[in-house]
Amino acid sequence: MVKETAKQTKQMKPNNDSAVGPKPRVRSGIKKKRKPTFNVLNFGFRKRVKERWRKPRGTHNKKRMKFAWTGASPKIGYRNPECIRGMHPSGLKEMLISTDKQLNESVKEVLIRIAANVGMKKRRVIEEKAKKYGLDIINPLKENSKGEKKS
Repeated sequence: MVKETAKQTKQMKPNNDSAVGPKPRVRSGIKKKRKPTFNVLNFGFRKRVKERWRKPRGTHNKKRMKFAWTGASPKIGYRNPECIRGMHPSGLKEMLISTDKQLNESVKEVLIRIAANVGMKKRRVIEEKAKKYGLDIINPLKENSKGEKKS
C-alpha cells in the first residue's frame, strides 16, 4: 500500500472554483507584473497619514531623496507590456459600453463592462443585445428570488 503525499492528493482533486464572472478562456502566456503598494511616507506609523499616494515635494523629504527604508515609489519600470495592458484577468480585452449602439457583431473576443451611469432600461437593452451576439458581461444585473432582474 503506497501512501499519498499531500501534493499528490491536491493534484487528484478536481478544481471546483466557480467564478461568478465570465468563464476563463485561453490566457495569454504573459502574466501582469507584481508591484508593491505605493504609499506616502509615514503611513502605518501615524494615524493622521492616510493610505494613498502623493508625490513627495519637500526639500528634505526622505522619500523624494530615495532612501531605501521609505518604501517603493512609482516608476516607469513597473508598467506592464503594452500587449497585456487593459486586459481582464481571464485574458480577454475589456470594453466599456454606455449605449447599445456601441455593440455590434464585429466585436468578438472581448468582455463587456456596462458603464456605471447607464440606467436600468438601457442596461436591459444592452444585456439582451450582448446575449444575442454571444458576448460575456462582467457586471450583469442580479436576479432576485422571483427570477426578475434587479440592480
